[in-house]
Amino acid sequence: MLDVIDALSREHAAALSAVEGIGLSGQMHGAVLLDDTGAVLRPAILWNDVRAAAECADLEATFPTLLQVTGNIAMPGFTAPKLLWVRKHEPAVFNRVDKVLLPKAYIRYRLTGEMIEEMSDASGTLWLDVGARDWSDTALAVTGLTRDAMPRLVEGNARAGTLRPELAARWSMTRPPILAGGAGDNAAGAIGLSAIKPGDTFVSLGTSGVLFAATDAFRPYPQAAVHAFCHALPRTWHQMGVTLSAAASLAWWAGITGRHEAELLAEIDMPRTPSPHCSCPI
Repeated sequence: MLDVIDALSREHAAALSAVEGIGLSGQMHGAVLLDDTGAVLRPAILWNDVRAAAECADLEATFPTLLQVTGNIAMPGFTAPKLLWVRKHEPAVFNRVDKVLLPKAYIRYRLTGEMIEEMSDASGTLWLDVGARDWSDTALAVTGLTRDAMPRLVEGNARAGTLRPELAARWSMTRPPILAGGAGDNAAGAIGLSAIKPGDTFVSLGTSGVLFAATDAFRPYPQAAVHAFCHALPRTWHQMGVTLSAAASLAWWAGITGRHEAELLAEIDMPRTPSPHCSCPI
């Protein structure tokens, strides 16, 4: 990570030295486990890792109000089931866990020395009381943790640390930039598209596929496997439907048929100038 910024400093020294603020976005759901010295205990378990499927059933059985508190059914991609898996299969590691960070929060920790997370990314852990925008002590207890193991929470537009002075000096910055809370990947995309008002909606097709709709309140709909998360702005939430394979499925079918992805997409009757987002009732 630092090597990447070193390269930017070499290639764009003047621009990097003038940076005053840094925003982070994160892939969500991953588990970076740290001991009491801040050292990483094991390789991170990422969002697309499904080893914790059995633990999802255990979590729902032992936490009957999970759906109401977190707004989501338990899925192996989320963070809490991953920790149940570690507790069961790697107890020596679990017993040394002092902090659990999402990948974005770990990058912030390396940059600032502070352990801070924002609401949209924290919503994907199954430890957040999404309506209250705070860690749920009950959810944490079910996985053998307390809020002491969690980073401090801030809103996405809030100040969330300052770059370490030694790193600012390393990159010849005029003064250490402030870091914003930031956002989970889809919430960050929503900010970029200005999908921030109730009813603003967009579709994202990448490795995964996402249908995202901003809401003005916490509106859980877990019975349809719809996620209900905090947005990256205060007093704003969103609903999200996700499939873990989207554009990759098109690439797979292109390989089967021997045709190019662009050729297949040309068969779809799509508007020539799609709007970046649309407004529709939620």
